[in-house]
Amino acid sequence: MTASSEARPFLKWAGGKRQLLPVLRTYYPGRLTAYHEPFLGSGAVFFDLLAEGRLAGVPAHLSDENPDLVGCYLRVRDAVDEVIAALHGLAAGHAAGGAAFYYEVRDQRFNPARAAWMANGGRPDDYSVDLAAALLYLNRTGYNGLFRLNRSGGYNVPAGRYVRPRIVQEERLRAVAAVLASPDVTLNCHPFDTAVGEAEPGAFVYFDPPYAPLGRTANFRQYTAQGFSDDDQARLQALAVALAARGVHVLLSNSSAASIERLYKGRSATSAGLRLRRVPARRAINTRADRRGFVDEVVVSNLRPLA
Repeated sequence: MTASSEARPFLKWAGGKRQLLPVLRTYYPGRLTAYHEPFLGSGAVFFDLLAEGRLAGVPAHLSDENPDLVGCYLRVRDAVDEVIAALHGLAAGHAAGGAAFYYEVRDQRFNPARAAWMANGGRPDDYSVDLAAALLYLNRTGYNGLFRLNRSGGYNVPAGRYVRPRIVQEERLRAVAAVLASPDVTLNCHPFDTAVGEAEPGAFVYFDPPYAPLGRTANFRQYTAQGFSDDDQARLQALAVALAARGVHVLLSNSSAASIERLYKGRSATSAGLRLRRVPARRAINTRADRRGFVDEVVVSNLRPLA
């Protein structure tokens, strides 16, 4: 893979790591034999490692359990010109219709087409150009870049309040497509444990799961119809412990919920060399602007930070 200044995240994603990158960078290992990111989202850490030149000649295994996300990445990789052309049409419709056009795309185009795709197996390889372009459009114009499904599998994010959203980013999409087409990059739709269960010593794994909610009303982990439960968080902790114990470089971010602190301050985690650190981060997702601000998140790793 060749570093490119234009190859940057092209999706907004709840919990995106741009603001946390200065902290996460201090944990990057000096030498990588392979890189794994099993909660891909916007891919902020992958693109940051790429920009720093740390992935030259290094296999990068990118995955997510969200088939829409992986399908969108695949269509950008394999049909970027067609995706861009469809986005131009959606951008023109948005300029003319605003929020009304957003709901038309969401309810009359994307959700019916997505339901048909799911009924046919919901395979990321079968994600159409129109679905990918619609997802990108909804992502750029919906509320806070959320991807949220109701229990029936319908995308239900409301329109955002953007005056001039950047819907078409041609240079960025083409640069990303070139990076993803590298033989060093693999894209898969797998559960996190399947994606990295066989990672070898010396590999670097970054986990960015849906965060554990800090309270009863702060639940933003419905990125798939199944969500991400407390049991899933416990399975992830057990995997992180197993990987660290066999010499894999592990880095994980999560909320500072008490349940997460208990998981990663316990004996099994500390015995494997995992250490938890609290860091301040700005809360961006709240329906009330006066409740957005700095809260603690946690970073867990068996690597020593540089600073």
